[in-house]
Amino acid sequence: MSLITLQLGQCGNQIGYELFSLIYNDLHSNGLCSKKENEHYQTVSKERFFNETEAGELVSRAVLLDMEPKVITQTISLAAQSGKWTYDDKSHFSQKQGSGNNWAHGYCIHGPKHQDLVMDLVRKQVEKCDRLGGFFNIMSMAGGTGSGMGTFVTKCLRDDYPKSLLLNEVIWPYGTGEVIVQNYNSVLTLSHLYQNSDALLVHENDVIHKICSRLMNIKHISFTDVNKVIAHQLGSVLQPAYAEEESLHYSRNPFGELMESLVPHPEFKLLGLHNIPQMSEHSLAYSSFTWHGLVKHLRQMLIANTKMEEGIDWQVQPPSVAAEKISLKSGLRFNKSMANLAIFRGKDIETASPDIFRDPSLYTSWLLPEDAFRIWRTPRAFNKYEKSAAILSNSQCLLKPLDTIVEKAWNMFASKAYVHQYTKYGIDEEEFLQCFTTLEQVIASYSNL
Repeated sequence: MSLITLQLGQCGNQIGYELFSLIYNDLHSNGLCSKKENEHYQTVSKERFFNETEAGELVSRAVLLDMEPKVITQTISLAAQSGKWTYDDKSHFSQKQGSGNNWAHGYCIHGPKHQDLVMDLVRKQVEKCDRLGGFFNIMSMAGGTGSGMGTFVTKCLRDDYPKSLLLNEVIWPYGTGEVIVQNYNSVLTLSHLYQNSDALLVHENDVIHKICSRLMNIKHISFTDVNKVIAHQLGSVLQPAYAEEESLHYSRNPFGELMESLVPHPEFKLLGLHNIPQMSEHSLAYSSFTWHGLVKHLRQMLIANTKMEEGIDWQVQPPSVAAEKISLKSGLRFNKSMANLAIFRGKDIETASPDIFRDPSLYTSWLLPEDAFRIWRTPRAFNKYEKSAAILSNSQCLLKPLDTIVEKAWNMFASKAYVHQYTKYGIDEEEFLQCFTTLEQVIASYSNL
């Protein structure tokens, strides 16, 4: 099935470009597997992400949206210059006025004003799909267009395609601050997406920045570097893999199986992603890995809520009676999961055992371990890594940053700081309060896993 990507705002367009570039390069690598396996993988990947012209050119299944034309123009130009793949030159929309980092401006003004034009672009992409697998919306939470208009477009997709699956890739802002009202924008974004999206896959800028610095050894980190890491992590989930129950063919509906595995209850929609290994290409040439080591480290990254294999706290353990006493004394916090999906890719995949993820103590008590854990795998290597693993987790991993962002926004709201900038575009104080209530309920639900 085909996935339609919506690149929303500056952040969404830049990440979308890196994702399509990575997917193209990956599907044209040899994959360290048989010719038949490689051809099968390429066919499925192309169907998911690209339209193919009669001349054999690949055109991304994407709609590009931003209220300023600069980033879209640059993104389309970069794809064309690559000589590998292109964007559809009639599948983008921009204006000459941005949203001023104001969520309400994007959601209440730009969204309704341009709704018909935007949804017409989406409809044209849908009509090019033999089978629609769902929508993948890439957006930030901090700004105005990506968060505000992105949220409005998500609502429109839910209204116009009620039976299609929606996965929102949401970029969490730097804790030190990008814009003064980013916490307001984030609270409004998350609370509204919770009503319309099937799941929210979150990447934290602070975490990705650390990966670039410590694992990639990048001295002067740019947004391009950050976006490449995010694209790699997304590709590790979205590229084809065999579902455990259907080992003879790649998943035909990746979003359907992903949601079925990870979102068993509508109160729990926040997904985090852990990848291993992650390193610079230079280091990769001198590294070797065993599946036992990768899986062991990935499990500890999950339960200790660490996004990097460097500096994992090995003292954090599932809450047996003894471990709970240690945890209370040392202040360690175990990351409990609702559901996990592991994805193994590469050489000697048959030797990779996922059994340590089936431990019932990792999961909430009201979901059986066989329902709480699934695995996808493929013998084809991904993005130059001979062996690689990822775990997509619906767990408490985002509880702390969510609580922090709600608290900061509430402190501003209590003093009425900047609220007038939102009320003038139609977001009143009552709506703010409803959004706070929604997220406080989410925090309570995850706290009680």
